[in-house]
Amino acid sequence: MTKLLLETLKGQPGERVPFWFMRQAGRYLSEYKKVRATTKSFMDFCYSPDKATEVTLQPIHRFNMDGAILFADILVVPDGLGQNVWFETGFGPKLDPITTSEGLDTLSLKNFHTKVGNVYETLRRVKAALPSHITLLGFAGAPWTVATYMVAGAGSKDHAAAKYWGYSEPEKFQRLLDILVDATSEYLIKQIDAGADAVQIFDSWSAALPEPMFNKWVIEPTKAIIDKVRAVHPDTPIIGFPRLAGMMYENYITETGVNAVSLDSGIPLGYAAEKLQSKVCVQGNMESQLVVAGGQAMLNEAERILTALSKGPHVFNLGHGFVPETPVENVAVLSKFVHEFRR
Repeated sequence: MTKLLLETLKGQPGERVPFWFMRQAGRYLSEYKKVRATTKSFMDFCYSPDKATEVTLQPIHRFNMDGAILFADILVVPDGLGQNVWFETGFGPKLDPITTSEGLDTLSLKNFHTKVGNVYETLRRVKAALPSHITLLGFAGAPWTVATYMVAGAGSKDHAAAKYWGYSEPEKFQRLLDILVDATSEYLIKQIDAGADAVQIFDSWSAALPEPMFNKWVIEPTKAIIDKVRAVHPDTPIIGFPRLAGMMYENYITETGVNAVSLDSGIPLGYAAEKLQSKVCVQGNMESQLVVAGGQAMLNEAERILTALSKGPHVFNLGHGFVPETPVENVAVLSKFVHEFRR
């Protein structure tokens, strides 16, 4: 059976627009919260194939999306490299910061695949359980975004710690990015080996950078990853998400070689159709709070997006991801509307 989402990512749109949602497996679902409550820590949750498989499949059972995305976290990569990663309730991720050559020396690929091996097992189990027409998506964080956590030891609003290290000691910071390029490439290759039909690279904090650093710390590492993955899996679509990159989306597409880009909600649809969709498949870009609000406003925006991007390859999605307070019934209404829309 044809995988509509996979074919669309390859630039071959069908009559219907395929859809999936970022954070579609998550805290807005009561069944997710029940499974999460049985696990001691979030990292244990990510490394539990039984539970990660179950929550990956939950939204597919409810809403019949065209794609299932692996349940994991972008910080699996630094954890696999040997950095201590944990999550604190009410705070989020915490890491032992790496800001020196000695800290970099502690990172190693030697035991990486052993440490993260259960993620690959989750993919194998999801693949076996999915209906044949549904595309399985793997993912990883981009080096710049992951580095911001590794250097600061937590999330931040301005990513000052990573920028300061990059500006003041560029060779050391570049070494960190190079380590992440190698680890992320191997991680994505193994995900595809385990059954992922396509993969997405999330660069959630790309907007924090001026153009020269965007080129150096976002585009160059992403291109290096794509080149390494394509050397092993040349036909697997790769989606890039340089969130809030604005006018730099075009250069990102041209220079990295992605098959598709995920659009944040601030990207004008006319610009996306004219400048981006002419180059690659575009994905997005419903604003998350509209799904919280629901009603006619949500459906009007969905129709506007679907209509504006109807002349080329388009995967309907959000501009970022579901927030925990999203009403399940609104997701159901939106899913039905998108599923029934015809070009």
